[in-house]
Amino acid sequence: MRDLIDYRSEFPILEHTTYLINHSLAAMPAKAEDRLSEYARMWKERGIRSWGEGWWTMPMTVGDQIGRIIGGASGTTVMHQNVAVAEAIVLSSFFPIDPKRNRVVYERGNFPSVRYLYQAQPDLDVIVCEDDGAIVEAIDEQTLLVPISHVLFKTGEIQDIEPIIRRAHEVGAHVILDCYQSAGIVPFDVTALNVDFAVGGSVKWLNGGPGNGWLYVRPDLSERLQPTFTGWQAHERPFGFEEEMEYTHGAARFLTGTPNVPALYAATAGYDLVEEVGVERIRENSLRQTQLLIDRAETAGFEIRSPRSPERRGGTVTVHVPEFAAVHKELAERQILCDFRPDAGIRLGPHYYNSDDELEFTIGQIGEIVESGAYERHLGVAARH
Repeated sequence: MRDLIDYRSEFPILEHTTYLINHSLAAMPAKAEDRLSEYARMWKERGIRSWGEGWWTMPMTVGDQIGRIIGGASGTTVMHQNVAVAEAIVLSSFFPIDPKRNRVVYERGNFPSVRYLYQAQPDLDVIVCEDDGAIVEAIDEQTLLVPISHVLFKTGEIQDIEPIIRRAHEVGAHVILDCYQSAGIVPFDVTALNVDFAVGGSVKWLNGGPGNGWLYVRPDLSERLQPTFTGWQAHERPFGFEEEMEYTHGAARFLTGTPNVPALYAATAGYDLVEEVGVERIRENSLRQTQLLIDRAETAGFEIRSPRSPERRGGTVTVHVPEFAAVHKELAERQILCDFRPDAGIRLGPHYYNSDDELEFTIGQIGEIVESGAYERHLGVAARH
């Protein structure tokens, strides 16, 4: 078993930056470049034959790799461009909306892109709750969908999802679990949770880059639901070019059109490493390093706006300091890459390849920037990612 620090050699950007923005865009594995070169070689040398030599089935084969990471059986997980598309496909399975069951319940901390999707539907009654406990109370017989975040993006708080799933199933509602901020950093098993749907992406802890959203569908649902947001990959015989739709089996019936092949090539390098290291081992290291960040930040007199309890803490520590947006800008100029969110603070997200020395250095730099006033020349900056 390799030491975690040895994995630093797999990520070129670590040679010249302190990279603590893995909760937003994780570092690129060097092998992702090799995979993209392989895609280019296939297109160049094999041309149209590439579709029959792996391209066409990649949304399923790469989805199976995600399935292994999140506890989904083979054939239950497929790849999409992003979470908004994946959730829109799930939602389309319930069209036309029954006016007697048209309620959607989620937390205020849900990621905005997800919220926008449901807010845009005139036939839905959207209920916004303050926390996970309130979600359980709000779910009733009128509830259709409960699209919740496993880990909240602003604070890194792990939601108590099992009571939500139980309550939703009691009344016949369906849970869509957004695992974007948990997959690859927090162990979970979608099969054991008995969740109806799970979605996520790969730009964060999975080190898979953009263009690689994914969708898990519980097997019993994938055999009876018929998404109306669909395409030819969801057909049982796509190359028969038939005039009428006949859905294929498994989660593949939740596919749409031609897949994003180069993104899928790039993604597998990160997934391979996550499988090699193991999410349990990644989590153990993450809890230790996030606690180190909390301890050092509090010693420096900074406010922590993410959970201190290990059971509720994801992979991110949010540090609130005066004028944190400007402080963040100064950190970036010093090649310390992190980010910030309004009403929260500076987000620091170490991954398994970060060193403890980097964490100590970063907290020290934040302290020096605040004390010296070096941030003042950046006052007025806004979030860009």
